[in-house]
Amino acid sequence: MLIEVKNIIAGYGGAPILKGLNLAIEQSDIGVIVGPNGAGKSTALKAIFGLLKVSSGEIIFQGQNIKNSLPDKLVPLGLSFVPQEKNVFTSLTVHENLEMGAFIRKDDFSDSLDEIYEMFPPLKAKRHQHAGELSGGQRQMVAMGRALMSKPKLLLLDEPSAGLSPRYVIEIFEQIKKINQLGVGILMVEQNAKQALSFASKGFVLANGTNSFSGTGKELLNNPEVAKSFLGG
Repeated sequence: MLIEVKNIIAGYGGAPILKGLNLAIEQSDIGVIVGPNGAGKSTALKAIFGLLKVSSGEIIFQGQNIKNSLPDKLVPLGLSFVPQEKNVFTSLTVHENLEMGAFIRKDDFSDSLDEIYEMFPPLKAKRHQHAGELSGGQRQMVAMGRALMSKPKLLLLDEPSAGLSPRYVIEIFEQIKKINQLGVGILMVEQNAKQALSFASKGFVLANGTNSFSGTGKELLNNPEVAKSFLGG
């Protein structure tokens, strides 16, 4: 198993937001977390990536307990995180943003840059443009590309389609599938639940800080109770 989250309790101080969360995915998986607002979806990713304190439970990544490890320790282990907001350096060029993603690497990463430009063709033409001047969809490509520059084994994505036009939603989802096919595990929170679950190998429905339902994406889509309560019928 690439990552196992075992009965974690976590929050931002005060009452916990996560109240015994469990999930697990393999490196070959695309795991999708869905649920209502306030259920703890984004909190789960932040807890895994060391951005908030986990008060109990375990987070096992590649056999190692990483609970409450800081992000600068997690990136070299093979974890990358793309937050929903403020996920690019707006004053830097596209190329500089991607280079920032390789800050832990000591090797020649020019091949990785070429791979990112091949994966996201619009970025190559805009490589010398400031990221702050890009469209929302192109910014998301920069953010994902930068996260991939550290050659992660697991990519955490928080609402990758948020605020994007339908065309870019489809494009970003297609790129997520390609990234997974290259051997990178994906764990993502997504508001476009039906679309995301349609290609998810693992799905997790969160409500009130804990798992309400788990299964393959197809199983969750075909579950009448999930459809009625969480997917709009």
